[in-house]
Amino acid sequence: MKPCQHLLKVSLPPIRIKKATKIICAIPRRKLHPAHKGVLVTTITVHRQKKSKFFALAQSELGDVYKITLTLDPSDKTVVRGMIVSLLDTLPPGNALNISKSGMLFLPAEFGNHVLYQFERIDLEDAPTCTSEEATAAYLDDESNPKIWEEAKFYASSERASKLACSFTPTMLQNLRKIYELDNLAPATSILVGELAGNEVSPQIYTLNGRGPRSTLRILRHGAAVTELAVSDLPGIPGAVYTIQDNTEEAMAKRKNKKNSRAYDKYIVVSFADATLVLSVGDTVEEMGKESGFLTNAPTLACSALGHDGGICQVHPAGVRHIHKGRAKQWHCPGLKRIECASANESQVIIALAGGEVIYFELDPISGNLTESKTKDVGADVCSLDVGTVQEGRSRSMFACVGCRDQTMRVVSLAPGKLLDQKSSAALPARPHSVALQYVPGSDGGADEAILTVGLDDGSSLRAGVDPVTGAISSSPAKRFLGARPVSVSRITLESGPATLLLSSRPWISRPDVAGGTHVTAPLSYAPLDHGCSFTSEAIREGIVATAGTTLRILSVEGEGGGSAGVGSEEEAFNSNKVSLRYTPRQMCLLAAGSSAGGAATVDPNNKKLVLAVVESDYNDFGEEEKKAMGFDATASSAKSGSKKKEKKGDDDDMAMDVDSDEEEDKKEDKEKEKKEDEEDEDEEDEEDEDEKEARATPIRGPVPPTPGHWGSCIRLVDPADSCSTLDCMEMGRNEAALCCAAVRFHSRGGEALLAVGTVTGMTMNPLRCSASHVVLYRVVNGERLQLLHRTKVDDGPVLALVHFQGRLLVGIGRTLRLYEMGKRQLLRKCELRGLPTYVKTLQAAGDRAYVGDMLQSMQFVRYDSTANRLVLVANDRTPRPITCQELLDLNTVAVGDKFGNVSVLRLPRGADAAAVDTSGTRALWDSSREDSTPKLETLCHYHIGEVVTGMTRASLVAGGAESLIYVTVTGRIGALVPFASRDDVDFYTRLEGCLRTDASRPTGREPQAYRSYYAPVKHVVDGDLCENYGKLTHDEQKKIAERLDRTVGEIVKKLEDTRNALL
Repeated sequence: MKPCQHLLKVSLPPIRIKKATKIICAIPRRKLHPAHKGVLVTTITVHRQKKSKFFALAQSELGDVYKITLTLDPSDKTVVRGMIVSLLDTLPPGNALNISKSGMLFLPAEFGNHVLYQFERIDLEDAPTCTSEEATAAYLDDESNPKIWEEAKFYASSERASKLACSFTPTMLQNLRKIYELDNLAPATSILVGELAGNEVSPQIYTLNGRGPRSTLRILRHGAAVTELAVSDLPGIPGAVYTIQDNTEEAMAKRKNKKNSRAYDKYIVVSFADATLVLSVGDTVEEMGKESGFLTNAPTLACSALGHDGGICQVHPAGVRHIHKGRAKQWHCPGLKRIECASANESQVIIALAGGEVIYFELDPISGNLTESKTKDVGADVCSLDVGTVQEGRSRSMFACVGCRDQTMRVVSLAPGKLLDQKSSAALPARPHSVALQYVPGSDGGADEAILTVGLDDGSSLRAGVDPVTGAISSSPAKRFLGARPVSVSRITLESGPATLLLSSRPWISRPDVAGGTHVTAPLSYAPLDHGCSFTSEAIREGIVATAGTTLRILSVEGEGGGSAGVGSEEEAFNSNKVSLRYTPRQMCLLAAGSSAGGAATVDPNNKKLVLAVVESDYNDFGEEEKKAMGFDATASSAKSGSKKKEKKGDDDDMAMDVDSDEEEDKKEDKEKEKKEDEEDEDEEDEEDEDEKEARATPIRGPVPPTPGHWGSCIRLVDPADSCSTLDCMEMGRNEAALCCAAVRFHSRGGEALLAVGTVTGMTMNPLRCSASHVVLYRVVNGERLQLLHRTKVDDGPVLALVHFQGRLLVGIGRTLRLYEMGKRQLLRKCELRGLPTYVKTLQAAGDRAYVGDMLQSMQFVRYDSTANRLVLVANDRTPRPITCQELLDLNTVAVGDKFGNVSVLRLPRGADAAAVDTSGTRALWDSSREDSTPKLETLCHYHIGEVVTGMTRASLVAGGAESLIYVTVTGRIGALVPFASRDDVDFYTRLEGCLRTDASRPTGREPQAYRSYYAPVKHVVDGDLCENYGKLTHDEQKKIAERLDRTVGEIVKKLEDTRNALL
């Protein structure tokens, strides 16, 4: 079965099959589709059901999916007699249709999220259907001179096809059900980075994505998504929280029967300044009293389950309490000393008294008693302890870590005969606040590696390797700044692997990435936490119990299976929220709006509100009011919901008719009881209806205009502090499209932030022309709605760029750069610069300079001469670059992206703008229009990304991180260019890149340097993606490259990690 490629482009695509004549069948068409326009089939796939059964699915450019079946001759199954085309459903336009044997349909969308659907039925009895017999009968019954009509010409007419085909109205999904969505940012058209939510530590990334009805505003946060499972109030502010596993014989036997090696938690212990709260974990979490055996009138410094017979250890300031079989044994501190800190695991307990005395306890496996084994004075006050974990197959931890107030970390031995002997020590940059020793799987399936994580008082964490045999601390620890608060460290489990929870100004998770050979540290997108530890139960396999203020919270970190990015690698360390838009987003800008009294122009500077303005527009589309007048419903849910309500009402009526009048009094009491139950059921049904509505929802493209030049557009005002909720959405006039926007503060308006929008009316793409262009000014009233001030009609072409410039508005109109001042009824023209190469695409301003990006001829630097009130061209680029975006780096340097996928950094030569200002007043005598008389920009950097760069900005994503150049591409990729801080870094990465060009694998077979120099030689940019492949090499290959660089493997890995941490 092979479709004819030429005939797929007409209204009636035939399908040619062996032993069959030409079979032609009409395609069902939408009711509002113009009769003279055809339907382009973009994707087709065939699915084989059984030996002689199969069907095909075809999708049109509008998103309608059709089921195509063939009718065979009953006597000869190899002869095709007819064809049936039925409407399946309306889906987003996709690149392919993939049908699985399990009844699933995966749609890789052209733009927007990819979707997985489930077939609910495939026999479309009541769907709009066209047959080949109907098309043949129409051809044979045609009476308009049938001898002249040829069959191909008859079927090629779009008007005739619209008469033959049945019509339908797109609705919600009828035969498919949406199961899962895979995030896809393509296409990303703009990017903005900033902490606009108002209550978060790190900034958010705002991107404009999608096309048409699938357009969205995405809010990306650096960090893994967190699900809040439970929140409960506490009687005070806790000082710590712990969990105790259920180590009873009954629980162990139950886990053995279920083949589950992971122990569930039995208790949650919350420590306060002068008390301890014990919570029992079961079907519900309940508070326990003295029956738990805990000392509840004192704080708990450490606690753990001991052995395998239900024993529990509690460490409090006055001693160590061993609870075993309902009895409690107490070890008291000698004299007036008190315990400062402690740590415990299933067989060992270590405590530190005031003055630096460390005492070690060990569980006797025979008697089950906790005995004191060794006491030692470390010579400094101890502020943190960790006894480590017991590895599988061992009876004890071999090392303990001791953090002292003299800013040192010491590793002591716990081996028999060498108890508390110091094995190694390391100087720390600050006082240790907490410490954790954890064993992680080794690389290449080798032995487990010991990782020491130290949280410091200065808000940073330190991670170092520990030799599992000698206990030596590695000489190159990795340091990372996490926040302004001291870092608390605890061990947790994530995706069945070991991980570390780090709590500072925001929560972080650190875990090894075995596949990439690196260690990943990513924040959690959640409020700051004070204390936390691992939590496991039958309902929550991998959770976190934490405290924040006076609340106790149980959390779960979402992984890949939960539909959100986890913390498996740096590429996955983002989670996103989205806000649906009406049209394709073109540009966005940030405004500091404020409330004003009585309509005055003055704004209270103390009452400002940040709002985000988004301009949206779609070509070849109608506006919202025109769609409603035509009867188009974008949600397509009214008919379905109405029928549901009607069915429900009918069922109620039928039930009422079944009730006999004589039995009404007897059933009156039962009805009152049922009424309460029905109210509860209605709440559950409402939730189910919402889920069902979401699973049935599908984006539907609006009616296609019959003639070119139609636009649908709106201006949207969103509140970033309220999850980007829409404050106001103003629909533009008929065929008027908003293409750009900017925040401007006119001096004549007292510094009030106004929204300037560039619009075009009736613009066509080929040829590129428009009937009118305007610059529209809006005022944001009370930070909630838009108020039109005035419109200014402009000539010379479309308005594609706007920017605030020295209390005025600088506008790019076609090939003209024009400066406007605000007037009472319209904008007042002050000066202009004509004769720019093609079209002004991008604009930025700083001081008295304007940086103009041309659509085909790269950058133009312009300077404003205030004495002569004129705009003067200072310099331009000698290389023609079709500019798509730009970002100002400093007064003389700008980074640009072009439509060929290149990123370049251009700089103005020193002294090039000295002749731009006419101090003598005789410039007109010698001014020349020769191209070689204009100074040329220098190219500092050049790098081929490989995708069209659509937006870029300068920002730092983490506290204390370096400011980087962040960009987005048309395929939804987010990347960054990180500046080097020293010449040593440049030399190191240049040499590492040179080694990896030959040693790293090449999946496509392309030489890395040749690819990065696709249009021009790569210059002063190191390929970071190539350098990241170092962690994926074998250990022998890593060692070989390290020897060539005169470094160790650990030093290279640490250097790569430090560079990543500078960005993320």
